[in-house]
Amino acid sequence: MEHLKEPLIELIRLAATNLPPDVEKALRQALEREEPGSAARGALETILKNVELARKRSTPICQDTGTPIFYVYHPEGWSTRKLRQVIEEAVAEATKRSYLRPNSVDSLTEKNTGNNLGDEHFPTIHFEEVDGDTLTVDLMLKGGGCENVGAQYSLPGRVGGGVPAGRDLEGVRRVVLDAVHKAQGQGCSPGILGVAIGGDRGSGYYASKEVLFNELDNPNPDPELEKLEERITEEANQLGIGPMGFGGNTTVLDTKITGLHRLPASFFVTVSYMCWAYRRRRMIWKDGTAVYK
Repeated sequence: MEHLKEPLIELIRLAATNLPPDVEKALRQALEREEPGSAARGALETILKNVELARKRSTPICQDTGTPIFYVYHPEGWSTRKLRQVIEEAVAEATKRSYLRPNSVDSLTEKNTGNNLGDEHFPTIHFEEVDGDTLTVDLMLKGGGCENVGAQYSLPGRVGGGVPAGRDLEGVRRVVLDAVHKAQGQGCSPGILGVAIGGDRGSGYYASKEVLFNELDNPNPDPELEKLEERITEEANQLGIGPMGFGGNTTVLDTKITGLHRLPASFFVTVSYMCWAYRRRRMIWKDGTAVYK
């Protein structure tokens, strides 16, 4: 698997330094919605200038290069142990080349490993075997600020002001908007919401991040969830939080929702908040050639 190391390093470089086109497009559209001379417009102008400089100079978009989260879809028979090894080697080398900031800290000793490696959970790597002979690696670099404002609700429950939230899509809407309101600008808005309805506490967080790999322009295959996504995005932008919490018309760029089966006793709604530095990239490897998206 050693031949995968350099292509994986390039995947990391692209994720850290080159914002995906759909995200940049959404930020530029948000810029046009803000009043000239406003703090919100100024924040977006600075963000977009930063995006351009990071791409031009191949330097990280944000000083917090985040937790590397890999979703690896591999052909039958591939060794996940060896795949993990080469991914970790790529992460360590990407850190050495300053594409990533050293972020892996032992929670007990406070010691930073210096290479973004730690126990088996840092970096985070999910493996799934698939048909065919193509390897697909999705990478998300999720910053600490937006991760801190993620939330999980157990319904039925209540949100701000004691408003009830039941076990239905209206309850989902209320708790997701509650999460956005509580985050204010601390998640580095304008953000993107990944929402999982159902599952258990662990699978909910897994799915709420996985759905963030969907491009912003891609519609939800479930028309009812598509309608809910659009409503949540529209109403979140009526909260007046705005870019970086400075006020304005754009608090959320998009919402992505997925549904999971659950136990009858539980109804979880899990919200993963992604900051404007929506760093996600995909590598498709086949016949010795890597293609990046």
